Amino acid sequence: MTTMTTTSVLEARGVTMRFGGLTAVRSVDFTVNTGEIVGLIGPNGAGKTTFFNCLTGLYIPTEGTVSYKGTVLPPKPHLVTKAGVARTFQNIRLFANMTVLENVLVGRHTRTKEGLWSALLRGPGFRKAERASEERAMELLGFIGLAHKRDHLARNLPYGEQRKLEIARALASEPGLLLLDEPTAGMNPQETRATEELVFAIRDKGIAVLVIEHDMRFIFNLCDRVAVLVQGEKLIEGTSDVVQADERVIAAYLGEPFEGDPGEAEAAEVTAAEATADATADTPSTTGTPGTTKGDAQ
Repeated sequence: MTTMTTTSVLEARGVTMRFGGLTAVRSVDFTVNTGEIVGLIGPNGAGKTTFFNCLTGLYIPTEGTVSYKGTVLPPKPHLVTKAGVARTFQNIRLFANMTVLENVLVGRHTRTKEGLWSALLRGPGFRKAERASEERAMELLGFIGLAHKRDHLARNLPYGEQRKLEIARALASEPGLLLLDEPTAGMNPQETRATEELVFAIRDKGIAVLVIEHDMRFIFNLCDRVAVLVQGEKLIEGTSDVVQADERVIAAYLGEPFEGDPGEAEAAEVTAAEATADATADTPSTTGTPGTTKGDAQ
């Protein structure tokens, strides 16, 4: 694990998200510093994915602000990506009928300056930019171990490799912060270990990482800090040892009541509200578009 730094990459202040009269996320303060891997955990219906969507512009927070390197992020996913924040999704969103290389090249478009006329005329500037993008895409495929499958269709990759490809596509936008939504969902222990090593390698390249995950062993082995959301509120934040020892965290995961816990009924309402919002506001972004899926909605 890394030594915690004091330079903020991501700063969320007072983030609240309401769906009608239901509050899914309530006044959450959250920070990710340079060189950190930070985990976000919580039981089902805790508001984790809703909070992620607020950070990446898929949802506009009802209250509060989200800043990247001191600048408030615009409430548009492609502009958030252009600013330097990339993400993957709980459900894989690859272009299933495109090749592995083409999927990564899609992630490059926020870092290229060639426009429509340049693409149509295919002049020297366009060809030079195209070569540079392909070289960078191949570097990323080598980084994740998929360079030898550059011409394979994304839909034909094994599940674990599809997860890796989605991470490579996110990295193609040259982010300073990478958000991973349940990156080990559906993986076997060997794939999970490989993902852990990949996240460490990403951090070693100077990219801060924020991870949502239900695999507690993965999170506690990986992260410098862990924050716990329960019923849309941040319950505790600290090192893995501190969070694991907190009785409120244990109670939340075991389903035992604790002071201030609104109970299962509200958790079910939050889950239903998130699902409804996803169905109506699930717009394509730089780092994802509907394709192969696996896993349940948060």
